[in-house]
Amino acid sequence: MGFGSPDIGFFQLCEKFDSIEIWADPRPNDQLVLVWLLDLLRPYKEITTKLSLVHTDDIIANYAPPSVAKWKLPAFKVAENHVTTASRAWQAYRADTPQPCFDLLMTDLMILPRLRSALIAMLEELPDSVTGLAASETDLLDFVNDGHTDPRLVCDARWLRDVLEEHEARDALIELAEHSTPPVLLGDPSFDNEARYRGESEWKVTLTELGRSLVAREDDLWRHNPLTRWWGGTELTNERLWRWDAETRSLIAP
Repeated sequence: MGFGSPDIGFFQLCEKFDSIEIWADPRPNDQLVLVWLLDLLRPYKEITTKLSLVHTDDIIANYAPPSVAKWKLPAFKVAENHVTTASRAWQAYRADTPQPCFDLLMTDLMILPRLRSALIAMLEELPDSVTGLAASETDLLDFVNDGHTDPRLVCDARWLRDVLEEHEARDALIELAEHSTPPVLLGDPSFDNEARYRGESEWKVTLTELGRSLVAREDDLWRHNPLTRWWGGTELTNERLWRWDAETRSLIAP
């Protein structure tokens, strides 16, 4: 492409252009990447003054580059408000509790129009106030409860919340099955997880008694299992368990 040596640094690459468009997909993780990037670039005024934002309604990677090149989407010049809001959001996500992210929902975030919904989606991945399941884990159990037993179908990205990629859903399903008191079973334990997922074993996803109780919202996953998990910069443990109340959209401190 004529950009110089193959090991050119990111900032050096940015310096070669008079203008730069950042195309941001709508998924929560893409919005996190956007605020991380703007926070990273914030000290470099010579770069941020070149930036424009393009907000897409679809996932760019699903389309061929020639097709994307024909899209006529508005580009918004990046202003100080963009990078300030992005920096606040990124620092909040990196904080040692989810409280700063929740507090951001009470502020004006419209300069980054999809940030609010992204933050809510991420907060929904905290343990549920009743079951202890993240929203994506709840969806996985609900899907199995509906009669779907093929793990590849259960983890199919087309049916998942936008928070998880397909491989992340697979990892989440395997993690649920590996708890000391699991809510799901993944078939023949003599096969390793990767072999099972590749279809080298005839295995099915089934709910345990705990899994059925969780679907009915009659039990708590962490009453039966130890927890060590990270949410952003927050370490979640059984003793330090931040939760999310989906009905009231409120954060529950330990």
